[in-house]
Parts: sequence; structure tokens; C-alpha cells
Amino acid sequence: MLSYSELVASQRAYFQTGATRSYEFRKQQLEKLYRLVADNEALILKAVHDDLNKSEMEGFFADVGYIKFEISHTLKHLRKWMRPKRVSSPLTHFGSSSRIYRDPFGVNLIIAPWNYPFLLTITPLIGAIAGGNTAIVKPSELAVHSSALICKLLAGAFPSDYIACIEGGVEETTALLKERYDHIFYTGSGSIGKIIMSAASQHLTPVTLELGGKNPTIVDESANIPLAARRIAWGKLLNAGQTCIAPDYIYVHRSIEQRFREQLRDEMIRLYTANPIENPDFTCIINERHLDRLNSLLEGPTVYHGGEADRQRRMLAPTILTDVSWEHAVMKEEIFGPIAPILPYDSLEEAFRVIQQQEKPLALYLFTENDHVKKRVIRELSFGTGSVNDTLYQFMNPNLPFGGVGGSGSGAYHGVHSYHCFTHQKSVLTQTTQFDLPLRYGKVKGALQIIRQLFK
Repeated sequence: MLSYSELVASQRAYFQTGATRSYEFRKQQLEKLYRLVADNEALILKAVHDDLNKSEMEGFFADVGYIKFEISHTLKHLRKWMRPKRVSSPLTHFGSSSRIYRDPFGVNLIIAPWNYPFLLTITPLIGAIAGGNTAIVKPSELAVHSSALICKLLAGAFPSDYIACIEGGVEETTALLKERYDHIFYTGSGSIGKIIMSAASQHLTPVTLELGGKNPTIVDESANIPLAARRIAWGKLLNAGQTCIAPDYIYVHRSIEQRFREQLRDEMIRLYTANPIENPDFTCIINERHLDRLNSLLEGPTVYHGGEADRQRRMLAPTILTDVSWEHAVMKEEIFGPIAPILPYDSLEEAFRVIQQQEKPLALYLFTENDHVKKRVIRELSFGTGSVNDTLYQFMNPNLPFGGVGGSGSGAYHGVHSYHCFTHQKSVLTQTTQFDLPLRYGKVKGALQIIRQLFK
């Protein structure tokens, strides 16, 4: 087995042969990846069920279906994306032409999380392949069955000097980060993101960070309350809330707070019954440590609905909290679980002020029928990605860049944005040799005056 240094060196040597650069090669590898996912759907669904108790519907929706859709979208558009882009040249550059070429970075390290183990491993890999790169993939060790299957499938489909997969925990990740890459793509927590960025800084390696945060949801007095409750419940409880763009807390106008709270409770019951812990379609928490952390977040506020836990099954029932203060533990960190704190507000200014005092979130959701409110939220609040009158669905649009801002991440991917994420903009100016304007050399009478005019 190759050492990590040898593995990186072998990938760099393979990349430098130019084999990964042609459209035909990239297309073939993407088609191979599509078949790999499609042909092994049953194994993938079993792995995510074994790790997280995901139902077939939820497993396909997130860890199979969108991957196939993203590959198909990339295959459809890749040839166009690869074309050099011609841009205009100013009068000062008369006789020249200017183009932007997308150049692959080279050797990429992709570090993936456990919550959507296939989706968040394979989706950035699609971008790496489309961009003409090689990649070393590191799935999360917490999703044991998924990590093993990802590495087995990739090893069976691709040579290690092109695509390699490394299993292991903190020790292996730490060792991998000591090597020099041309780009690192990381999805996970902000605390580990800082470690990734620090390691990358040793070689000035560019980094894409897909992090998380406390994603606000605002429900104003004009909102369609039944629909808002239904879509918020779905977005909050998908994968038992273990989703980086899940609604974290809900600001509700005080005049509709009780109606919304009751409706949200009813929608949670409609999705997963009155006894969700016994529901075979409800996702479990990844491990006991995370379950204990979530249980501790229930202390302080009033548990309006839910709160039951089963340690043996690693289950926490969908939970609604009221009487919530920003001093409570549940408001001090990203929840990443099926807990929905509700905070009433009296004015948008009040809600805006508090949201702006927090780290910039990865996602923000607004439920309103008021166009003025919509414009204000979009204009005045900073967030990475969001939806109006929906949750999560922006992630599924490959034409929208997906990424955070500030503490919730840097860089974006999906669709053409994945292609851009794994390539560098190479700017090239081609100058004519048919003539040579003497102005630039300053030997023409009045050259400085003419140049002053040109640079106005």
C-alpha cells in the first residue's frame, strides 16, 4: 500500500501526463461514476440505513437521486463549460484578443461528512472530475458502513493515481493534511474548518469550506401558516435535522405564534406519527455522543412537543421548544438535530438586529406573502443560500451556487459552480504581430497626453 506522500506523488504524476484534461476523458469518467451509483443503488440505500436508519425514500432522495441528477446535468453542459470565454479588450489593447480558460487545479483532497455520506462525498467529486483533476476522497469514519462502501466502489472503478479513497479517523485525516495538494474541499463543522484552513496555509493551498451555522427561519404575519408549518417541519426533520441547511430556529411574528406552533406540531405528527421513535422511517442520530449533546440542549426552555429519547435506538423525537432565550444552550450552537426552538418577534427590525449579531448563516428561510418583506430580508440580511416560502429546495437546483459566507464557509459548488470550484481562471491575452503601436514606448510626440486621455 502506498504512503500518503507516494499516493499524492502518483496522482500528481498522472495529472501532469495530461490524461485527465480532454473532454472525452472527463465524459467517460462521469458516465462511469453514474453507472457506479445507479448499479449499486441497493447497496447504497442499505449502507445509509445501517448508519442512520434512513428510509428508502429519504436515502434515494438525498444519497442517490440527486447525485445522478447532478452527473446528468454536468454531462449535458460540460462541453459548453469547457469552451474558452472570449472577453472584450479595451482600446488601449487595440489589435489584441482576450480569453479566459478554465484550468484544472490538479490534485484535490475532498473531506466529506457523515450526515449525507454519499451525497456530500460524490457531489464534489463530480466537480473534480468535470474540471479535469485527480482526487483523494476521505469519507467520514462516523458513517462506518457508508465509508467502507464508498471506498470499495471507488477502488473498483478508478485507479488510485486518478481517484483514491482513504478510510480512517482523526489520525488519517491529520496525516493526509500534511501533504501538499492543489485544492482542498471540506464539508463539516466550523471548528474543523479552521484546522483545515490552518493546514492548507502551510502550502498556500486554496480551500473550499462548506460549513454550517444557526440558520434562521422567519415567519411573518402574512405567511400561509399551514404551508409554512408543513415545509418547515419537512426541512427540519429530514435526516432527523442532521442537515447543514436545516432550519435551526424559527422567528414567528407574535400575532400568529400560537397558531403556527400548533400547526407545526400537527405537521410533525403527520410526517412521523405521534410515536416517531417507533416509526421505521424516522432517521436516528449518528451516535450516542451526539444524542447526549442534543438531550442537553433541551434544558432551560419549555418542551412544547416531543423531547422523548431512546438511547438504545439513538432516537430523539421531533421536538418544539418555547420560552426560548438566547442565553439557553440550544441557542449557543448549531443544533443539528430534530429540535425546533420558536422565538416570537414584534417587529422585523427586532428580528434583524438579533440575526445580524450572530455569525452569518449558511441558509435563511422566509415565509411571507409580503413582497416588501421579501425584498428587505434579501437586501439587509447576509446568508449563503436561502428560500422564500420553502426550505432546503435551493440545494437541489444545480443552477444555483451552494455555499456559505463568513463563518458558514467560503466558495460554492453545484452544477457549473462545481466546475468553477475545481478549476482556475487562466487569463490569456494574444497580441497581434501585424503592427506595433509606438504609443506605449513613449517615443511619439504627445504620447503622454494621448495616454492620459485613454486612461480617463
